Amino acid sequence: MPRWLDNCESLLEKYICQLPPCNKRRLYRGLMRRFHAYVRERKDFNLRTLRAWLREPSERCLQTTLVQAQWVDRYLEWLVGRGAIKHNPFAELRRKYGCRRTSPIARALLSRNPSSTLAALRPPTRYGSHLGPTMRDHVQRMRTLGFRYGHESRFLRFDRFLQERPGAKNETLTTLVREYAALAPSASEKLLRISVGRIIARALERSGTPTAQPKWDRALVQEMHRKRNRPYIYTEKQVSLVLETALSYPSPYAPLRPLSLYTMLVLAYCAGLRVGEIARLTLKDVDLAAGTIEVRNSKFFKSRCLPLSSTAVSALASYLKARKQGGITDEPASALFWNQRRPYSLITMEQLLRDVIRRAGVNTTTGRGGPRIHDLRHTFVVHCMTTWYRQGINPQSRLPYLAAYLGHRDIHSTLVYLTITQELLQLASGRLRFAEPEVMKVIQGKP
Repeated sequence: MPRWLDNCESLLEKYICQLPPCNKRRLYRGLMRRFHAYVRERKDFNLRTLRAWLREPSERCLQTTLVQAQWVDRYLEWLVGRGAIKHNPFAELRRKYGCRRTSPIARALLSRNPSSTLAALRPPTRYGSHLGPTMRDHVQRMRTLGFRYGHESRFLRFDRFLQERPGAKNETLTTLVREYAALAPSASEKLLRISVGRIIARALERSGTPTAQPKWDRALVQEMHRKRNRPYIYTEKQVSLVLETALSYPSPYAPLRPLSLYTMLVLAYCAGLRVGEIARLTLKDVDLAAGTIEVRNSKFFKSRCLPLSSTAVSALASYLKARKQGGITDEPASALFWNQRRPYSLITMEQLLRDVIRRAGVNTTTGRGGPRIHDLRHTFVVHCMTTWYRQGINPQSRLPYLAAYLGHRDIHSTLVYLTITQELLQLASGRLRFAEPEVMKVIQGKP
């Protein structure tokens, strides 16, 4: 019998104590005790035992089994780190078959033919198709030229399609791209796949291989624009409602979370920050004395120092005070927003902020993905324009400053954010009527 089972209760309690406080501790403890009892009965612990435990007849459904497999996997990893066991079968299978998650491994072990199912999880060779070297060289070239070029996944997906498509080497690029685009679920994805083919065609031309470019489909462009979700522009009342909802967000085990969500939303609305920019903020980026915030290495390699409104500065000051009282590290390079013991990830931040908007009852009607945090950036632009019109300021003279504040390359990128609301239309029409006599004098050539 494995030695770690002799003192399994003490090890289990140590593992439970190091978990974050949550209402699932009893479930963890009960599951691990049943797992210990199962292994103790078989007097051995290996992959066969683990697979038998997964396939044990019980009332649990498949989803419950997969969740429990993830819990056991994390526990076994902790035991390996403590030196209580030599290996974790789940981790070994993930490394062997190049799989990052535990659920696919557990599904494969539950299948009738685990060997072939596990083999199917192994990802194909990167750039292993006949066009793979061309795609790899293009990505390296763009990065050498100074571009981030984070679009490598687009080429890897096309490369995988070519590896799985029989006889791909004997077909023209146009034929392969047409077949690949036909499998896309939406017009925008079809256009994206066609653009990948056009990039590859140009790369082949540079290398001396004459290649016809796949044709751009205008009908798909029109369909994409027709089905594209319009940004939702919040009213000032709705913004206040969302902020109030964030402050009352239920979070008994993370007391700092409501104020964190509130501050994130304030920065998204009052400073027009992208959610990725909010997630990358650090303590050294905030200067309360100057009332500014530094946004570093953002889109297009841009960094900018933004003056904040008094509301945003006050919200940041309250948050930083509560953050310090919560015992979170105060190193200048540490993340600004923390989720208990670790910084908020971008995915977690987006999920929580969307949940706040849903709880506020604001119907943004932006498609099946639910509320988009980026709509607050659109709202920031529209409300800025509306305020300028109310104050009698010519917005055209302020657009270059707004573009710089948002981190855009030019005002054309900023105009994309300008959604015409009814109030903005009325204010613009009133300004035009006011200026009409002067305009007519200019047209008629009168002084």
